[in-house]
Amino acid sequence: MKITFYGHASLGIQIGDINVLVDPFITGNPKASNIDIDTLKADYILITHAHQDHILDVETIAKRTGAVLISNFEIISHYEKLDLEGHPMNHGGQWDFEFGTVKYVNAIHTSSFPDGSYGGQPGGFIIESEHKNIYIAGDTALTYDMKLIPLQTKLDLAVLPIGDNFTMGIDDAILASDFVECDKVLGYHYDTFGYIEIDHDEAKKKFFEKNKDLMLLDIGESIEL
Repeated sequence: MKITFYGHASLGIQIGDINVLVDPFITGNPKASNIDIDTLKADYILITHAHQDHILDVETIAKRTGAVLISNFEIISHYEKLDLEGHPMNHGGQWDFEFGTVKYVNAIHTSSFPDGSYGGQPGGFIIESEHKNIYIAGDTALTYDMKLIPLQTKLDLAVLPIGDNFTMGIDDAILASDFVECDKVLGYHYDTFGYIEIDHDEAKKKFFEKNKDLMLLDIGESIEL
């Protein structure tokens, strides 16, 4: 499994020959100006919620690639009206896709489209592939529901928001990694704009002091699990 960070909360996940995008917000992010969305591969696009900083490039990429969208019922209904293909889910549900099993789990946040219309309830995703399992938290506060995850899934990586203000910050993300029983964390949803700027060295130090590994990737940088 190869994971590429495209800035903010945008990820590319390559699982075998399948390419999965998560929350593509790239063209509206000046920090991601080195990423050309016309070159991105996408067989599936996971959408955690309907805020603009998570859906901005969904329609453009899906129309070019024919990607199947995976999200809550309301978000998929929205995009089906735009003639895009989607697979609707809701909290607690899971489905077997060609790249692995996806479960839609709770997140504490809000969800509305840029025009103010209802975007369903926000969520996160657990992906269980043949060899690696990851948790993509989406935009969320620390929630005790995270303790349910390791009861069913042993994670190899937790992708957690760390920018604070709109989501949990560093200290709560450390607790979240305890809750999900995964000490290998990829941080995201930070630095994009003033409200969520962080001190990278301080963040890594706090995780290190708890015997945890916090990875903060440059935009366009990848890791392999």
